[in-house]
Amino acid sequence: MPSLEALERHLSGLGRVLLGYSGGVDSALLAVVGARVLGPHRFLAAIGRSASYPDAQWRVAMDVARQFEVPLVELLTRELEDPRYIANAPDRCYFCKAELWTRLGTLAQTRGFDVIVDGTNADDLKEHRPGVRAAGEHGIRSPLAELGWSKTEIRTASRELGIPTSDSPASPCLSSRVQYGLPVTAERLRQIEGGEAFLRSLGIAGDLRVRHHGETARIEAAPDQLPRLRAAWSAVQGAFSGLGFSDVVLDPRGYRRGSLLAMVAGAER
Repeated sequence: MPSLEALERHLSGLGRVLLGYSGGVDSALLAVVGARVLGPHRFLAAIGRSASYPDAQWRVAMDVARQFEVPLVELLTRELEDPRYIANAPDRCYFCKAELWTRLGTLAQTRGFDVIVDGTNADDLKEHRPGVRAAGEHGIRSPLAELGWSKTEIRTASRELGIPTSDSPASPCLSSRVQYGLPVTAERLRQIEGGEAFLRSLGIAGDLRVRHHGETARIEAAPDQLPRLRAAWSAVQGAFSGLGFSDVVLDPRGYRRGSLLAMVAGAER
């Protein structure tokens, strides 16, 4: 298993480090270790804010930064002004990451950072990740992937360090919930965020997605959470109607990674 000592040595050899920080499990580990090893003069975590970034995740990211004294900066990203991103093809993530790395590149140059890093891990490299291509084009380093860290190993190390995100479910950007080919808009992102926040208020735990299919919302949740959802279905229907959906359905198969991409692949057969 990769060790925290190896990660510390790796980061120490990178010079002054700027981290693209989301507050997810992976980037939170890098933020905590980087801040501890490099200190405030050699390390900075940067959050890119836009309508696609969930407010709940922003709060978690800020809490972790405060708890572990991670130096932090926020900047606005404008991927929602890019028609290629709005078009929402399966490579949408590439344009988002290209926007983020361009802005962080300017920040790094202005403040004299030697390298920009992200939280990509070894498992991510096995999945559909168009953003990885953008990272490569912008010279972004991925220390966790470079050292072979898996998601399970990252969670174990995070628990060892007392990082509260250690058992958090994955939380990609809100745009990842919009059916491919359906334009990404700030209003649709608002609907998704509002729907997931309502479901969390009911006590729904674990992996959760509100998939946006235009007039219809499709809810994916961990299988053990489906009975709770069914018991509260009248309240769910009322809340989603208030968000502007004409219909809401509960996917009986539960949460599945990449289910929207699987729909595209099925349509192409």
